[in-house]
Amino acid sequence: MVEDMQVLTSPGRPAGDEPVGDSLDQDVPRFRVLLAAALGPLVTGYAVVATLLALVTLTAQYAVFSAGGVLLSAGPGWLAAYQVELGIGGHPLGMLPLLPTIGVVLLVARAAAKAVRRLRCARLRHAVPLIATISGAHLLFGVLISLLSIGEPVRANFWLAAVVPAVISGLAATGGVLRRFGMPRVLADRLDPLALRGLRAGLLGLFALLAAGALTLTAATALSARTVSSLFEPSFGSSFGLFLLSALYLPNAVVAAMSFVSGPGFSIGSLDVHLIGYRGGSVPGVPLLGGIPEHAASWWPVLLVLPLAVGVLVGWSVRAVDEDPAARLRVVVVAGAVVGFGCVLLGTLAGGRLGDGPFDPVSVPVGVASIVAFCWIVIPAGFVAFFAGAHAPMQPVGSLEVEDEAEPEPEAESESAESEDAEESEPESDEDVADTDEAEESEDAEDSEDPEEPAEEFDEASAEGDEDFDAEADAELGLDLPEDEPETPAEEPAAVTESTEDSGDAKPAEDDR
Repeated sequence: MVEDMQVLTSPGRPAGDEPVGDSLDQDVPRFRVLLAAALGPLVTGYAVVATLLALVTLTAQYAVFSAGGVLLSAGPGWLAAYQVELGIGGHPLGMLPLLPTIGVVLLVARAAAKAVRRLRCARLRHAVPLIATISGAHLLFGVLISLLSIGEPVRANFWLAAVVPAVISGLAATGGVLRRFGMPRVLADRLDPLALRGLRAGLLGLFALLAAGALTLTAATALSARTVSSLFEPSFGSSFGLFLLSALYLPNAVVAAMSFVSGPGFSIGSLDVHLIGYRGGSVPGVPLLGGIPEHAASWWPVLLVLPLAVGVLVGWSVRAVDEDPAARLRVVVVAGAVVGFGCVLLGTLAGGRLGDGPFDPVSVPVGVASIVAFCWIVIPAGFVAFFAGAHAPMQPVGSLEVEDEAEPEPEAESESAESEDAEESEPESDEDVADTDEAEESEDAEDSEDPEEPAEEFDEASAEGDEDFDAEADAELGLDLPEDEPETPAEEPAAVTESTEDSGDAKPAEDDR
């Protein structure tokens, strides 16, 4: 039995010392987990793109289905899902759909989070090989597709095909790992809590602006339902292709509508649409763009209520972050910066080159849009956060009156001090000097005599008693004192006479008088 237990434990480590947090599942090898996490999103994404192309080919009226052709065409479609610019017949295609990009990002993040759980990583640094494996697999797959597209009608740049999918997949995998572990303690300790709160408020404001854009797009499409329905083809295959194209580019349209609601607007070739102006132009025949108006309307500025409401929402969400109004304004500024950066990123991804025809390019003015979005967040949110939050308590009116009445006391003290200084500064007369000197000397003499008065009284009483006793004794014996000898009076204390009458300091004062 003991030998069996020794076989189950490692020879170099005693039983019970095996790592628990970062150990691997005993049933699944580490290499197998890493390979599944790296290849799973690649295979799934490529299969979805190939399936959609096969459906379009099968439903198209004049298209010829070919399995090899569909698989080869799915490669550039997979790169388009990672926002890699393509070349079709020598014409650039940079305006790529955002819906597949959102799908592959979620797919990679989910695969990374699942792999972290299966690997039982205890710390974030243990997941670095996983992120590197996923990113490296996307890099190699992008290079392979770019090499296979050489000589084909649809081509991709070699460097873009290698770098862009690797970066996007690495960021998505990092997001999935952070979702599992949370924010690293090092960053949490070094970042300002108010900055983190501003980051969350900024994400809230960005999603609220996107919701405002989606609401505007939905209303415009519903009001133009007849025009939208007329853009569909009679055949099922063509209608399905147009519907699929509109669904893939729906997030792009939401971003453009968000820019329109906030003010800067968007442009498609010569067409320029914004709240305070309109310049007509041709529009692609896609049902998604059926809601674009043919001319400007005077009521469009009313839509500015939507971004204003978003700013108020952000300010209301941070009103209780801190009791200091200045701290709440800092949170609002961080939220505005996050929204501005998000507008730059989304506006860049939503637009791009669209061939060399009349619809090129499709763009959102990201510079102006970011500044305007920042202002829409900071101004109303700062106003709401400042006035709706906590403030220092105001002092009651009664306390102010008491303070006002108590204020003259220092003035009275200052006046009394000034009068004393003035009295001290005035020259004293000789009589005042003499009186003050006599008073001081008398006080000193009295102070000096006070402790000796009981002893002097006792001596005088004893002396008088002795004299009476001697006189009685002499009378009895018949002895009389000589008449010519005068009686000496009792001596008085010299200190008192000298201090009161014979003071040397007082004589000059009497001469002066």
